[in-house]
Amino acid sequence: MDLDRLAWDDLRLVGAVAEAGTLPAAADRLGVAHSTVFRRLRQIEAAMGCALFERNGARLEPTSAGEEIATVARTVGQAVDAAALRLAGREPLPSGEVRVTTNDSLLIHFLTPLFAAFRRACPAVRLDVVLGNPALNLSKRDADVAIRATDRPPDTLVGRKSARIAWALYGARDRPSGDWVSLGDAMAGMAVVRHVGGTVPLERIGYRVNTVLGLAEAIEAGLGQGYLPCFVGDLRPALRRLGEPDARFATDLWLLTHADLRQVPRVRALMDFLGERVSEQRPLLEGQRPQPD
Repeated sequence: MDLDRLAWDDLRLVGAVAEAGTLPAAADRLGVAHSTVFRRLRQIEAAMGCALFERNGARLEPTSAGEEIATVARTVGQAVDAAALRLAGREPLPSGEVRVTTNDSLLIHFLTPLFAAFRRACPAVRLDVVLGNPALNLSKRDADVAIRATDRPPDTLVGRKSARIAWALYGARDRPSGDWVSLGDAMAGMAVVRHVGGTVPLERIGYRVNTVLGLAEAIEAGLGQGYLPCFVGDLRPALRRLGEPDARFATDLWLLTHADLRQVPRVRALMDFLGERVSEQRPLLEGQRPQPD
């Protein structure tokens, strides 16, 4: 199949028939007569040497060749529409899907309201959020955007450092305990986990769990005191800080994407929106909010 044989008007016609499903409906979209669509479609099929549509009851369904041409038509049409908007001094509105990877504590305690605000601002952009503490491989396009707490973002990604996530020691407000809780060995690479393991006697660490949210629940239930990110601990009324944020455990919050994606409108829109909103929330992230007595 040689697409070089087709002009833009040919692509538009095939795309219109594929979307409309009937020749009269396609003719209405194109603003031409039904007979014109019929004649030109037959000419295109003759030039391509294959059928582009099959009749299925009252509808025309694209063959594999027809679907391929219709896909090209949609892509070219979007590019033409975007160019027309830019020439008119306007940017096309972002649309499509952005796959975001982050961890559960950031999603539940911080990001979900920001995602809701973004969807109100850009309703044509759909978000597919994938949770996991290990970072997905953006280089292999497992995700488009990663929101991560790390001091060493991968060299293969680009983005911005948005804030510093503070950690402090917390206990249950109404259930004081001399025992400790900690993140488990799966997170032993974190400075805060190494600190607890190296300074607290083993017999006093009565509970380990491999998620920050699980750790917060354990502290709230009175299982013991433990370190939490301030944006988690400060938002739980049943918890109280037992000390100031410890700079040794702070990590950077990064908004990351692949270099090939940073200028894609829907990705850029999300990155810019989150960058602005995260900056507004720095006092919470960095442990600077006033504490109740």
